[in-house]
Amino acid sequence: MSRKSSLAHNIKRLRKQFKLSQEELAKKAGVTYSTLIKIESGVNMNPTINTLMKIAKVLKIKIDDLLR
Repeated sequence: MSRKSSLAHNIKRLRKQFKLSQEELAKKAGVTYSTLIKIESGVNMNPTINTLMKIAKVLKIKIDDLLR
């Protein structure tokens, strides 16, 4: 699995574990809903470190764990 598809898969999997909708995760992370959808769907394959930090914080993991 490529890094990018791993990222999309991991965010989606963790979001579901936390029982968050895409809209809820986006709001809690302070990123736009459309940005989160693009990351999860693999359209945005190169999100900024700042965006990843915000998402990782809400999901209570390290950025490295998002990319595995």
